[in-house]
Amino acid sequence: MGSQATKITAERLRDLWPDIRDLIRPRRFALALGFLLIGIKTVCSLVMPMSTKYLIDDVLGRHHYALLKYLVLATAGASIIQGGASYGLTQILSKAGQRMITELRRKVQAHVGRLPVSYYDTNKTGMLVSRIMSDVEGIRNLLGTGLVELAGGLLTASVALVVLLHISLSMTLIALAMIALFAVFLRHALKTIRPVFRERRKITAEVTGRLTESLSGVRVVKGYHAESREEQVFSGGVQRLLDNVLKSMTGMAGMSLSGTLLTGLVGATVMYMGARNVAAGAMTLGDFVRFTAFLAFLVVPVSQVVAIGTQLTEAIAGLERTREVLRERLEDDDPARTTMLATVRGDVEFNDVLFAYQAGKPVLHGISFTARPGTVTALIGSSGSGKSTVIGLIAGFYTATSGCVRVDGVDLSAVKLSSYRTQLGVVLQESFLFDGSIRANVAFGRPGATEEQVREACRIARVDEFAATFTDGYDTIVGERGVKLSGGQRQRVSIARAILADPRILILDEATSSLDSESEALIQEGLNYLMRGRTTFVIAHRLSTIRRADEILVLEEGRIIERGTHSSLFALRGRYWDLYTRQHGLETNLFLAPGEGDQEPAGESRETEGKPRDPDGLSGAIRLIRS
Repeated sequence: MGSQATKITAERLRDLWPDIRDLIRPRRFALALGFLLIGIKTVCSLVMPMSTKYLIDDVLGRHHYALLKYLVLATAGASIIQGGASYGLTQILSKAGQRMITELRRKVQAHVGRLPVSYYDTNKTGMLVSRIMSDVEGIRNLLGTGLVELAGGLLTASVALVVLLHISLSMTLIALAMIALFAVFLRHALKTIRPVFRERRKITAEVTGRLTESLSGVRVVKGYHAESREEQVFSGGVQRLLDNVLKSMTGMAGMSLSGTLLTGLVGATVMYMGARNVAAGAMTLGDFVRFTAFLAFLVVPVSQVVAIGTQLTEAIAGLERTREVLRERLEDDDPARTTMLATVRGDVEFNDVLFAYQAGKPVLHGISFTARPGTVTALIGSSGSGKSTVIGLIAGFYTATSGCVRVDGVDLSAVKLSSYRTQLGVVLQESFLFDGSIRANVAFGRPGATEEQVREACRIARVDEFAATFTDGYDTIVGERGVKLSGGQRQRVSIARAILADPRILILDEATSSLDSESEALIQEGLNYLMRGRTTFVIAHRLSTIRRADEILVLEEGRIIERGTHSSLFALRGRYWDLYTRQHGLETNLFLAPGEGDQEPAGESRETEGKPRDPDGLSGAIRLIRS
């Protein structure tokens, strides 16, 4: 079993070596200097135990007091040099280790940010945060004090072993036999405790993920009076973490106990044999004291391997988890993605597209349509009909399982998404704002925009109207997810952001469905400006936008069941007619007569004439229909 454990460890280290080498290579000079300093520190630490023999046998035994000052000067000088070497190690390697952590965090974050959306669909946000912030923390021991102390301890033990063999072969062999038994136990213990540390990382990521979700959704938690349930979930998570920590502490305590027993047994044995040798004249008192001092230099480093081995084990576990993330393929790393799009005209074509999130469970079936530059294509349908999936395919978040999505005649699965998304704009139902100023959020998609360009976008989206009411104007901090702004204000900032980005393809994903009539009227002008001259895709929310669409696609269960303009679909008296008349009947209490499909229904105009409107638009109508 022991040899098998060694083999597994060797395989893991061999597997991780390229990653370790890449981390160490840029800091090889700092590491080399660290090893030089550890060598100097080791030599200096041996001066005092070496001098004990001369102090006892020559100065005190033979009264050679002239030698005393040289011993004192040598010991003091060695102590000063040793202290300087220790200070240098901290300054050089510990700081280099922290810089390595920072660099690795940047690398992991940059990599995670470029992973496909499907990766985020299967991994919690909190888990990814833990990978970026926590897993890399222990890796500093690969370069910092852990590795160097291990090397220093081994060097010290090697020198001490040579001296001990020179003083007494028999006493040294007995001490080595005891240390060998301890080493066997230590190897088994480290093999047992390593999976515990790896499991701790996993539990920490899960608990952090759930806590992040709970805090982000605090309004939902409080709205459903679910504080107690969240407390129970979190309590269960931290209890698992506690159980893991206690288990590792038990293992650590066992290793510490064995180290203490080793020291005690070796010390007692040496005391007995040394006393007999001194009494028999086989060694001097000075040799005995020096043997005892150097034995400490042999035993203590072996005991330190417990702590250092734990640190390195933790570092290796963190490196393995970090490597798992870094080995995830980036969106643009697909060898099939070789085409760079220069300027997008906006021709979008779906050709018999089938898509499945899970193999064998398609959510889109044979979707085909064409959207030309400057046109508006509306997608309507009940929840789960496939509207958002179509939008996800247009945005390049997913790749068609079969069939083809083309942009300007180029298969989107062959396009470098970095060149495509710079010309793509998205306005979502729930506008996501960062915890920064209004100005910073508007300029998010175009950070190099001038102040005049930012203000012009804000004027068109009517952000200027409410920004002027704040003391700090455009420098007003909106809070996490924009909580300091109303829903309408957040949406206007989102529209201004899209206007400033000047995309060629625009996606409006229920951009006004959560707003009241007044807020919608305020931003409708900005939306009209934003859609002008662009290829626009709209997930239906307000029927005023749908009526003006060049093509309306009605989806049900992942299939397009109807398509056409408002007039043609209304005349068809199918699913679209059903949804349209039900919504307007709810809003105006008016039933449309046949042939009125191309007329503006009473109560339906750009302004609502003061009449109440369903704030949830079509989605609200569908829910009412189902109820």
